Amino acid sequence: MPRQPVYEQVITDVIASIQSGALRPGAKLPSIAELCEQYRASATPIRLALRILDERGWIEVHQGKGSFVAPNPPA
Repeated sequence: MPRQPVYEQVITDVIASIQSGALRPGAKLPSIAELCEQYRASATPIRLALRILDERGWIEVHQGKGSFVAPNPPA
């Protein structure tokens, strides 16, 4: 089975953490640098994952402040 692209893995992991309650609304996600280290990836797929999560309503990205779990993430 082919390996899941890094950005999809990040999306899956963040959504799972939100759904399990490990990440609560308003919680700050790790920085891009921390996520790069965690997934052993460059910043490009991490930024893509965060942008997709933002577009889908799971997180809110605030320039210069970081990424936070949305107040009302999708069910």
